[in-house]
Amino acid sequence: MEKNNTSHEKFKSKIGGQALIEGIMMLGPNTGAMACRLPDGTIDLETWEENNGKNAPWYKKTPLVRGCTSFVTSLTKGYKYMMKSAEKQITDEDEDDSKDKKKKKKQEKAAETKAESAPAAADEAVGEEKAAPAEAESSTDSAKTAAAGKKKEEEKSSFDIFMYIGIFVGIALAIGLFVFLPKWLVAFIPGIKEHRIIRSFLEGIVKIALFVSYMYIVSLTKDIRRQYMYHGAEHKTIACHEAELPLTVENVRSQTRFHKRCGTSFIFIVLIVSILVMCLVPFSVTWQRIVASLVLLPLVVGISYECIRLAGNNDNLFTRILSAPGLAMQRITTREPDDSMIEIAIAAMKPCIPEDKEEDKW
Repeated sequence: MEKNNTSHEKFKSKIGGQALIEGIMMLGPNTGAMACRLPDGTIDLETWEENNGKNAPWYKKTPLVRGCTSFVTSLTKGYKYMMKSAEKQITDEDEDDSKDKKKKKKQEKAAETKAESAPAAADEAVGEEKAAPAEAESSTDSAKTAAAGKKKEEEKSSFDIFMYIGIFVGIALAIGLFVFLPKWLVAFIPGIKEHRIIRSFLEGIVKIALFVSYMYIVSLTKDIRRQYMYHGAEHKTIACHEAELPLTVENVRSQTRFHKRCGTSFIFIVLIVSILVMCLVPFSVTWQRIVASLVLLPLVVGISYECIRLAGNNDNLFTRILSAPGLAMQRITTREPDDSMIEIAIAAMKPCIPEDKEEDKW
């Protein structure tokens, strides 16, 4: 049976995370880290600087504004490191197979070219090859090094382009599924245009139904189930840190996998706040309501972020009601992890803990 250590928590940490492909990303006040389990069983750890502490810029501290900033940052970094974690699962054998296929194609093409060439041209090429000076070999090596460097830069540029395309497509799909579709469906109800508040609540109910259905359906796949297990490991490790216990597999294993400040809870609060905000919008035409939803999205996200901060810092009837839907949803989006996953979460967490404990307080 799962043990809930909420009563032992002495503080709320700023450190948050995200489950990746066979890995976890953690973001602390001054450091971010990504730990992944490589195909050979070892743990790969990457760290980088963050600026979410006391010296963070104004837009990361100002109420309402900080919610939008945090949302955009989480979206871009989450996608970036999700892609990087996927790349780390490619083995040398996979790369060798790919290289062998390319090499074989080149050889076949070269054979075709030689077959079509005149014998005299072939003899001339052989003669030139024998006469080539030793310096040519050095020049060739330098050219190969330069070409390899250029190729890496091109691959990085291509990765960045695909990353932003992926983010754009993801946002477009989210808008279509959770903004356009609910409003379009509810608009078919006879006489609904005259009842603005009822219409807003019905649109919200459709959004929530679509969200829950989507998360449940994807949870049925094997890869997503494993990712949800890593999500559980992330939550348990943060709970262990907030309980001020040593970060060991045994201590983390006993923690709860449900957390008030989870991204799942945040999305639920966004859905609830969007219902209340749309009740104030006077438009009755469907396309006008869609435009209003998009224009008001930064405000909705900003309010929702302040709500989740409130829920994370307080434990009363209001915050329990506010947190209840998100915590219930985490029964789908988190699973009990195995010890190897907990090891990954601990590896990602440790570099993110600041020396000054005050900087870590939520």
